[in-house]
Amino acid sequence: QEADGLRTYVHLATGNYHTDTAELYTDLGLFSCDPVLGSDTAQLFNLLTSGHIGDQQFEKLVVAPVSMRKRVLELIAREADHQRRGSAGANGQPGRIIAKMNSLEDPEIVRALYDASRAGVEIDLIVRGVCRLRPGVPGMSESIRVRSIVGRFLEHARIFCFANAGAPEYFIASADWMSRNLDYRVETMVPVESPDLRAELQSILDVQLADNRKSWVLKSDGSWSKQRPEAGEPERSSQAIFMENASLRRRR
Repeated sequence: QEADGLRTYVHLATGNYHTDTAELYTDLGLFSCDPVLGSDTAQLFNLLTSGHIGDQQFEKLVVAPVSMRKRVLELIAREADHQRRGSAGANGQPGRIIAKMNSLEDPEIVRALYDASRAGVEIDLIVRGVCRLRPGVPGMSESIRVRSIVGRFLEHARIFCFANAGAPEYFIASADWMSRNLDYRVETMVPVESPDLRAELQSILDVQLADNRKSWVLKSDGSWSKQRPEAGEPERSSQAIFMENASLRRRR
């Protein structure tokens, strides 16, 4: 209840409220009073309490098992379509996907990523745990790179960026690209629309893709290779950089 009436606030996050995991897991959360997100979230809680999927229509929130699988496949296919058309954005790159998650297991999503790679889409995946996809396979996944960050903290955030020919879309989600998350659980994926927050998400992805200290790269044969700084290259540990940035913000 505010001076001008009722307002709905929502917190949508990649993790949960748990005191133990909060000391170890790294997560992201969006705190918003966007009325559309508020309405969508109220509808989501109605779904949870009623136990009936029905024909819910969410405007911004992407919800599993209602629509998340379909939406993710559409976003991947759109990048492939941009690539085939040569619809380059401001960066001159038609198709581009960056996705960070715990696990990549769902066969349909893997096949969609292979199709996008065959179309020429540049794809970077940051996958902490299980990865069913094989990157760098000639004729199938040549433009896909997979890395895992293993450090002091357990990487738990899910971030998805689709370049969309110069009009990028960013999402955070509670769900990995796993069949159990997409089909058998209630999960959410929320668009991040604020330019400042989008820039922050892109910065996180950029730092992790440049990690040469705690990063392992998946090879096409299924083995992992530890990344190390090249001769004369500075050491870049993404978690150390994030801790230093957080410390600097505290001191301001």
